[in-house]
Amino acid sequence: MVEALKIKAVLWDFGGVILTSPFEAFRRFEDSRGLPRDFLRKVNATNPHTNAWARFERGEVDALAFGALFQVEARALGQDVHGRDILPLISGEVRPRMVAALRKVKAQAFKVACLTNNMPLGHGPGMAVSAEKAAAVAEVMALFDHVVESSKVGIRKPEPDFYRRACDLLEIAPAEAVFLDDLGINLKPAAAMGMRTIKVEDPDKALADLSAIIGVEFEA
Repeated sequence: MVEALKIKAVLWDFGGVILTSPFEAFRRFEDSRGLPRDFLRKVNATNPHTNAWARFERGEVDALAFGALFQVEARALGQDVHGRDILPLISGEVRPRMVAALRKVKAQAFKVACLTNNMPLGHGPGMAVSAEKAAAVAEVMALFDHVVESSKVGIRKPEPDFYRRACDLLEIAPAEAVFLDDLGINLKPAAAMGMRTIKVEDPDKALADLSAIIGVEFEA
């Protein structure tokens, strides 16, 4: 039997893990516009590797083009929604407990990296809407040993090369990493490569799972 490799790194998604999930803002927007529940997620899940969202996250189109392309896709699914109305919904709020956990993991000598699908021109999971929030996000980002951003590298989760890039930067094998993300579609390739994965739905449960894997206790 091959002995399992020791965990050396913890990889974190940003929006939906370090920040609250944008899906909460999506639902409020849908309610305010009389849209079907989870309609925005349906648009994003249709042709997920080639749609407006994917192209924007890979930096292939700018914000103006994204807005128009998203509208075409939304109309094809029966609703008229322009992408410019979606961008302000993406940025969530910092979760202090997750940040505290990140700090503790780093203090225990684990390597840490952020793996984020984001957007160029400041639009993305870490998009700041105020100077105060910009400072808070910058403080968190500075904690990571490496940050892999889809809009800068031209690939995105769940493309396997995205995860390989993170492992190469950290000089680890995939089996030496734990990866936290709020989307199952992003976790599947990581798990297939040998990473331990944690789906973040309830932050308390996610941190309990992380604690069980790496042996670090986190405050409630």
